[in-house]
Amino acid sequence: MSNVTDNDFQNAIKHRKRLRRLWIVFLLFPAVAILATFVFLPMASAIWYSVYDWDGLVRGEFVGLANFSEVLFNPLNNKFLFNAFFNNIKVFVTLMIVQNGLALVLALLLAREPKGYRFYQVAFFLPVILSTVIIGFQWKLFLNPIFGLVNTFLRMVQLDSWALPWLGLPETALGSMLIVNTWHWVGFPTLVFLAAIHRIPKDLIEAARLDGASEWNIARDIIWPLMAPAVTIIVVLTFIGSFNWFEIPYIMGGLEGSPAYSTDMLGLLFYRTAFGSVSAGNSDFGTGSALAVLIFIFIFTFSTIATRYLTSREVELS
Repeated sequence: MSNVTDNDFQNAIKHRKRLRRLWIVFLLFPAVAILATFVFLPMASAIWYSVYDWDGLVRGEFVGLANFSEVLFNPLNNKFLFNAFFNNIKVFVTLMIVQNGLALVLALLLAREPKGYRFYQVAFFLPVILSTVIIGFQWKLFLNPIFGLVNTFLRMVQLDSWALPWLGLPETALGSMLIVNTWHWVGFPTLVFLAAIHRIPKDLIEAARLDGASEWNIARDIIWPLMAPAVTIIVVLTFIGSFNWFEIPYIMGGLEGSPAYSTDMLGLLFYRTAFGSVSAGNSDFGTGSALAVLIFIFIFTFSTIATRYLTSREVELS
């Protein structure tokens, strides 16, 4: 009788484990299905397309790595590739310094909980939830050289010489878009940094103030090291976002990266290579897919290296 009871008990445990596994599978299935449909399947398709020759929508013969060679070594293609690549580097460096630097300053100020700081949190984050398409068109109107809000204000305050065609000059077009992007996204790193600061025990900061430490020393020696995990997240996301930058330069500068390809990005180059444009000619799925694969390899490799390095630094800083 005891053996029968033990067997029933063991069977009940196994049954509960099976139900638990089924429940986990049920919960994970939607996420896995979405990833497979919108991430893994397009990646596999891009790799498959990249090793074939294409005549419009018609797949031709297998060409191996010829499309990759065409992207990297053909002078007609690689001049656009390297120009777009260095523009993406400019975007990453600028956003790291301007956008994330401003976010850190705002987070430090909000952490002191000034009067109305809840309102400021909402105000800084509100542009983040707006559509990037809407943001791009809105600021394109604001920067219009004739009736735009920016130039109208500059003329009102007698700064007519500063009223420039901001999106029409190679010297100012990319910088203008970066300012728009900073306004659009600065709220996200601000709240991430603020959450990291709030996790720091207040006793440490109060003890440092009682010992006579300045606010600069507190920020440098206590707050900054202890918010290292948040910094890792923001650096990696900024890197990925910078090399995937597409919506704002496309809406505000066009598919050709106007003016004079000064706002051309890897995403724009991929789009017009794969689907055709004035400068790229007819669509070329093979070369465009090869470019997409190269972009993915670059982003994945360097984001992985950066994540591992910054994660190891978190241990040293903390």
